Amino acid sequence: MTAPGPDDEQTPTTAPAPRSRNKLRRRINAMTSLTLALLVVGALYMAFAPQPQSASGQPDDAAMTAQGQQLYTNTCITCHGSNLQGVTDRGPSLIGVGDAAVYFQVGTGRMPMAAQTAQAPRKPPLPQFDPNTPEGQSNLAALGAYVQANGGGPRTPAGPDTSLRGDDPARGGQLFRLNCASCHNFTGVGGALSSGKYAPPLNQASNREIYTALLSGPQNMPRFSEQQLTPAEKKDIIAYIESVADGDNNPGGSRLGGIGPTSEGIVAFVVGMAALIGFAMWLGAKS
Repeated sequence: MTAPGPDDEQTPTTAPAPRSRNKLRRRINAMTSLTLALLVVGALYMAFAPQPQSASGQPDDAAMTAQGQQLYTNTCITCHGSNLQGVTDRGPSLIGVGDAAVYFQVGTGRMPMAAQTAQAPRKPPLPQFDPNTPEGQSNLAALGAYVQANGGGPRTPAGPDTSLRGDDPARGGQLFRLNCASCHNFTGVGGALSSGKYAPPLNQASNREIYTALLSGPQNMPRFSEQQLTPAEKKDIIAYIESVADGDNNPGGSRLGGIGPTSEGIVAFVVGMAALIGFAMWLGAKS
């Protein structure tokens, strides 16, 4: 055997340098292309995406909230405080009451109150908040937007007033008797409560006013969430109230003043007692 010569020695093998550089270059190019593609997609989305809207379907306009703050400062700040926190012996906090409470209280003239009484009565609203005028509708929406921006709360439903009337007044009558008749009477004529408060008659209220009252719970009235009364059930109650106010539905039979079965019971009692007394007198005379 012969010893290996210099030419027979094996040299260590290494990966070709050009191949490694090409692989690194391809990775850098792929990352650069992906980054540019993401930037282009983001720019296109920002250019063509629709503007965000609020829950009420109107653009979330900071100018409307600012207008509402100015209206609040002019008409509400004395009783409800500079930060809606309320003022002792003047007015409660408005944080979290929502836009629905603003529509009901201000749109019906209950606020601002003329005097500190047990209950705020319905009266003509301030001209700038009259819901029957375009200016009043705009100002009510602005004031509601400002209150809504400070704590959230129930919102006034969108759409025309007629869209808040349900299709089943019979079911609405059942729900009304279960949830409302104890205060508002069977036909919505209202009634007295304790401590100088009262349940007002409902024949003067619009569909939107009734709906926002159900949402916000003014005075002694409780709030009815969607778990207690669904939107469809609230609308059916409004359909029942509207039918009674129009005279289309007399749940107590003859109206007799429009206060439901109570009046019929009184008539039956008086007539029955008179008949019994007359019969007793006839028996006495005969004996």
